[in-house]
Amino acid sequence: MNSEIAVAVGGVAIVNDAILLIKRGTEPSTGLWSVPGGRVETGETLAEAIVREMAEEAGLTIVAGPLIALVERISSDRHLLIANYHVDIIGPTTPTAGDDAAGAAWVPLTQLGALDLVPGLLDYLRDNGIVR
Repeated sequence: MNSEIAVAVGGVAIVNDAILLIKRGTEPSTGLWSVPGGRVETGETLAEAIVREMAEEAGLTIVAGPLIALVERISSDRHLLIANYHVDIIGPTTPTAGDDAAGAAWVPLTQLGALDLVPGLLDYLRDNGIVR
């Protein structure tokens, strides 16, 4: 089996009990909500990748904080390792969807269950103490 192996990053930003989410505009998971992020480019550190991805997908400038946890997503043709980081927004605070995002918004943590989220995101956020 020829499967792709890739490393990706995700950024978890929480402000005033709301989390920054993007609506995916491309596969995988088109139309579902997720934390901003994407693949690490060759020669790029994980911290550089999350800064770039947050700017590309949400139009925000951030500082990468501590690693939350790693996530593996395995399918028949792909093995993706995702490093999710806490991030701090340093400018602007209103997200603007860009790159491959179809939308970007601050979502109250209490309303996450009402959204169509990428598979496993809500459990991940609960397992890592981000939501209850």
